[in-house]
Amino acid sequence: MSENAEGQEAPERGAPASGAPADAIRDLLKTRGPGKTICPSEAARRLAGDGKDWRARMPEAHAAARELAKQGAVRLTQGGETVAEPVGAYRIALNPEEE
Repeated sequence: MSENAEGQEAPERGAPASGAPADAIRDLLKTRGPGKTICPSEAARRLAGDGKDWRARMPEAHAAARELAKQGAVRLTQGGETVAEPVGAYRIALNPEEE
């Protein structure tokens, strides 16, 4: 594992989507409700905590979102359309089967 800007271990690309980043995504989506989406930055902010540098946690949030999408738990969307590999800003939504 590599370290993020705060010296904490960050998951490598392809690591299983479990632990704090994946849990943050799942919790936010569950709270938001069926058919709703979140921005990866919301998960990064939750991971960082109040007043902390959430941008340093973005790589973890992106990695967890990609892995959850590969597992079929979430979909990554741009302009309301599901995409496999988003380029630029994207949203995260629960798969309908997971809601």
